[in-house]
Amino acid sequence: MNETIVFFDIDGTLLDERNRLPQTTKQAIGLLQRSGIRTAIATGRTPSQFEWIREELNIDTYVSANGQYVVYEGREIYAHRLPPDRLRDMCEFAEERGHCLAFSSHAMLCASHAAHPLIDASFGALSLEYPPVDPLFYTHSPVYQAYLFCPVEEEPLYTARFPEYRYHRWHRLAADVMPAGGSKAVGIQKLLEAVGAAPAQCYAFGDGLNDKEMLAWVGTGIAMGNASDEVKAVADRVTANSSEDGIWHGLKQVGLI
Repeated sequence: MNETIVFFDIDGTLLDERNRLPQTTKQAIGLLQRSGIRTAIATGRTPSQFEWIREELNIDTYVSANGQYVVYEGREIYAHRLPPDRLRDMCEFAEERGHCLAFSSHAMLCASHAAHPLIDASFGALSLEYPPVDPLFYTHSPVYQAYLFCPVEEEPLYTARFPEYRYHRWHRLAADVMPAGGSKAVGIQKLLEAVGAAPAQCYAFGDGLNDKEMLAWVGTGIAMGNASDEVKAVADRVTANSSEDGIWHGLKQVGLI
């Protein structure tokens, strides 16, 4: 397959700092789609957290949960489940310290505790609603990504106790929990293997530390202007901020629109 695919991160990339989807971004993605270029999402969010964005942009291919759950044209092609016994251990460890977790399947997200201030603060920063509460969610549903809610200075307690996981900090009170070898790049690789596409034909836009592997692995990685210097250093190109038509300008830079 000689298909061009463009992957887009969500927070700080498709969405600006106010969690809005710029009109120029919608227009640019529409132009790609009408020209026959495949558009896809690559995000740390799980599917239930960005359904409205998929609908708004008419995108049915995505790498979610930092590479742990991958869908191509609405069809699941890769799913990596976190072990329930270790999630139980982490829940107990967190509760002893006044912290909490949330768990994501492909269909929904559930919290281990109700009305927890750490969830309120971190989810509120992304304009996300407080999730339903089910402390035993991981015992009856597949969990592709967990969320640890604890202050950043206490994260080393978890990296020492649960070294098989990687922790991506997206708020001073919250981090994604994924397998140590997991990343968006791994998820993209699984997708390309399934459909027979080549990395050289792929582009990716991102701004966060969890985008570094993805930007380095695809043929052309484009960092947003609001990305850190560490992220920009691994990218092939740097575009404008997400709030300053960064997607539009980046696609113009590489000649896709």
